[in-house]
Amino acid sequence: MREKNTKAQDICKELGLKLTPQRMAILGYLDGNTAHPSAEDIHAAVSRRFPGMSLATVYNTLASLRDRGKLLELTIDPSKKRYDPDTRPHHHLICLDCKRVSDIDHVFDLEVPDPFGYEITGNHIEFYGYCPECKGKKTTSAPARR
Repeated sequence: MREKNTKAQDICKELGLKLTPQRMAILGYLDGNTAHPSAEDIHAAVSRRFPGMSLATVYNTLASLRDRGKLLELTIDPSKKRYDPDTRPHHHLICLDCKRVSDIDHVFDLEVPDPFGYEITGNHIEFYGYCPECKGKKTTSAPARR
């Protein structure tokens, strides 16, 4: 845990953010997190340790990290924004049933012709399907064929 605290302290110092126990806890929760949590997920996890922490604190911290390039804000779930501390170029696979998001580390290097005159600075591809658990539920709950 001390390593995560040191990393969180370093990030706060690097970004010029005030070092607070709540911010440290949020950064610690995000460090290495591959679940692509929402602000509400983060708040629920961190508020166990800091019961008085507001959801606004989480949103403000996430916005600061996003604005400084330390966090990706994903809009792949129409019901809520999700966050990804992995800022390397990568894509996502989203389960249509449980909404689990998985990283796809293979980056597609496509040369895209641009008839509109844009300067292309990046891309993000989303794949949709069913995770192994949801696929298994669909198979076992399907009515028997005659």
